[in-house]
Amino acid sequence: MHQFATLTGWRNGLGKRPAGAVARPELLTAEAARAAAEQAGVPERLARLNVFRLLLNRTRLAKASSDLLLSLLFGAELDPRLRELVIMRVAWNTGSAYEWAQHWRMAIGAGVEPGDLVGVRDWGGHGFEPAAAAVLAATDEVTGQGEVATATLERMSSLLGEDAALEMVATAAAWTMLSTLLRSFAVPLEDDLAAWPPDGATPDGAR
Repeated sequence: MHQFATLTGWRNGLGKRPAGAVARPELLTAEAARAAAEQAGVPERLARLNVFRLLLNRTRLAKASSDLLLSLLFGAELDPRLRELVIMRVAWNTGSAYEWAQHWRMAIGAGVEPGDLVGVRDWGGHGFEPAAAAVLAATDEVTGQGEVATATLERMSSLLGEDAALEMVATAAAWTMLSTLLRSFAVPLEDDLAAWPPDGATPDGAR
């Protein structure tokens, strides 16, 4: 049975939910997701993604998520390479196979070196330049303790500028939130994506 399938009858209001059953929102069909995205003002390209086929069950949530993620993906301050390193580190720290696979593809398409993406797994030994090391350290603090220490933030701001540092923290926080949704609702990878590229290595607790 599909991992998002709800109990037939109960979802359709034809009966009571059996005792002990857990209700999960379904992934919308491709057609339903496109229709919901059009109604909500969410770009159609996002409606093709399984994560938005989940979020579009609640169109206001999908719209707010779309606006936030796109503003960070196409922001003018944080360098795209650094942004993708941040997202990949969030994916690794939180064990999100979906984020890792999606952003492996996006980062490679944006020209990020595969070796740098693999390097975020154990970034302290990879030899990243100061700016990348600063954003990765800040990412670890976001995912580990929910805030960036003052010294880390000051170092990052001195290297990137205050606006880029603000975008960096927002990016780490947004993709941490997204990882929580993806893992909680076990959102599956799209059919054309392999899990944990390039070699299938996974962090502890990944799913």
